[in-house]
Amino acid sequence: MFPELTMLLFVIVPLALGFGVGRLRERRHFASLDRREREFADITVTNLKTGAAPERVRSAALVSGEVVIATDYFKTLAAALRKLIGGEMRSYETLMNRARREALLRMLSEARDIGASEVWNVRLESSNVLSATSNNQAASVEVFAFGTAIVR
Repeated sequence: MFPELTMLLFVIVPLALGFGVGRLRERRHFASLDRREREFADITVTNLKTGAAPERVRSAALVSGEVVIATDYFKTLAAALRKLIGGEMRSYETLMNRARREALLRMLSEARDIGASEVWNVRLESSNVLSATSNNQAASVEVFAFGTAIVR
């Protein structure tokens, strides 16, 4: 009986620890994103090719932001189980949401550095850097945000 209990603990404890630590880190990142998004609320962001009054633009420059975010093992396990039965992979939705928001914030930081008050023609590109396989148990995603910073 004792070896089975020990084996169970070697499985349950790391999973619980991974779940707890991963969730804590994700919550902290979301709180940081919320705070930083409020700091950049004064910069107008649009996916339109041109904004209002393009004749008043003093200068324009390409700005970008990039991030690679990896999942924790618990999310990878949850996604693998979801893949078996089908449906939405919510564990990866939060991964994509965090990556998208972080890339946009990095782009806005670059825009602020050059004195821009607007960013036009914002685009997002994403790619799967690592996918969860039997050899690699984690997945990660890269998101690249770019646009035209406008100084008036």
